[in-house]
Amino acid sequence: MIPLFHLIVVAGIASSLAGCKSSPSANNSEIAPPKPSERETRVVTGRAAPSDPPNAAGQNPAFSGQTRAPAPAQFSKVKVETIATGLDHPWAVEALADGRFVVTEKAGHLRVVAKDGRVLAPIAGIPKVADDGQGGLLDVAIQPGEGGKLTLCITYSEPRDSGKNGTTAACTTATGTNNLELASLAPIFRQEPAWDSSLHFGSRFIFAANDLVYITTGERSLPETRGFSQDTSKTLGKVVRLNRDGSFPADNPFAAKGGAAAQVWSYGHRNLQSAALDGQGRLWTIEHGPRGGDELNRPEAGKNYGWPIITYGEDYSGAPIGEGITSREGMEQPIYYWDPVIAPSGMVIYSGDLFSEWRGNVFVGGLVAESLVRLTLNGDRVATEERIPLDARIRDVTQGPDGALFVVTDESDGKLLKLTPAT
Repeated sequence: MIPLFHLIVVAGIASSLAGCKSSPSANNSEIAPPKPSERETRVVTGRAAPSDPPNAAGQNPAFSGQTRAPAPAQFSKVKVETIATGLDHPWAVEALADGRFVVTEKAGHLRVVAKDGRVLAPIAGIPKVADDGQGGLLDVAIQPGEGGKLTLCITYSEPRDSGKNGTTAACTTATGTNNLELASLAPIFRQEPAWDSSLHFGSRFIFAANDLVYITTGERSLPETRGFSQDTSKTLGKVVRLNRDGSFPADNPFAAKGGAAAQVWSYGHRNLQSAALDGQGRLWTIEHGPRGGDELNRPEAGKNYGWPIITYGEDYSGAPIGEGITSREGMEQPIYYWDPVIAPSGMVIYSGDLFSEWRGNVFVGGLVAESLVRLTLNGDRVATEERIPLDARIRDVTQGPDGALFVVTDESDGKLLKLTPAT
């Protein structure tokens, strides 16, 4: 329970819009597995990141390697196989240990993809979502429990009073060896204040150790809400850290303030749509910048990541954001940034054996980049960047139990793709 550029320059959010409304192809019935002719299998080779000029001219990185890292000495060769088709603008995918997948569709459907590639009928019990613009049913996160039960949590843009909305996270238990059955979903977090905006909801849900969870949010994009990123009494533009039941941990950095501030882990973020834990259990995030300024960060307790005061990007009009500065005392520098943007989506830090040379690498879906972006690290700095071209807007990436990577494509006929080493 809750402890009480491509599209529309104006919002500048085209990079993360997934076709504002659900597709006419959306339906409530089971979708057959791909026919043999549709089970596309191809081999792709990684490539260097483009060297296009930055949008925000005259800005300089704070340290060497903070942007435009070199390509790796050897590019990856990856087999890409189509596992399922017919998904309506999927937003998130989670792999289950038995070979099934759970996928969210933006318009409000939660679906299981069976082992044979069938997309099962939508799971009952999902609340109504506000799916205009970037809103909808967003992330899904799943943890196995005793007796075959799963803990399943979703994030979504929840309709609120007076036409307003906000990011909400809710959890339940799920059972079933074919389709899933959900117990009643109980909200554990509601972003405040609610706002009349269809933009910048975040949001990722991450299970962490000691029954803790992280939830990432957006600052709703509008000029009047941007500054809320700097206000720790509001949960817009934040990483939120909670106990699994929705209460706040006593060691949160602003716990003594109570209210929404007690939920805040880090602040000064724009629109956080990528999050993952590394092998040490530390949280990493990537947030959307405006024109330029997508940022990789490792958010730490109570720290300020600068938006909208500092940024390595510019507004969609070409004007500077605020004073047009990239640093200020007391504000954290990103570990890495992109200009032009990749438009980041889901993220995973690889821990499998199938791609042994990838262990510890960061993978993030690129919406504008239409590729899976691979970063190698040297300590906590980016050493190399590679683009694995997939010719589609990549909305999420997850690691399967066999070590393969799986991505979903942001289309009205969205696909679930499997990536394995090419032999």
